[in-house]
Amino acid sequence: MFDGFWENVSRYPRYFVTIVLGIFLNAISPLTPLFKRPTTAIAIVGMFVGLSLFVLFTLRAMLGLSPS
Repeated sequence: MFDGFWENVSRYPRYFVTIVLGIFLNAISPLTPLFKRPTTAIAIVGMFVGLSLFVLFTLRAMLGLSPS
């Protein structure tokens, strides 16, 4: 009844990583032509850094973490 149970359970992390990588690659693929021009590449990197900092500061404020 439980033949191969742990083998099946061990496959889930690999499946999760595959799904996450697929989503990431499908989200990034439309942006790759924009990286060919330096102006748009700088803008995209700047937007990514700005978004990351916004999320970081928002989570710090929401969780009450001190920047020590």
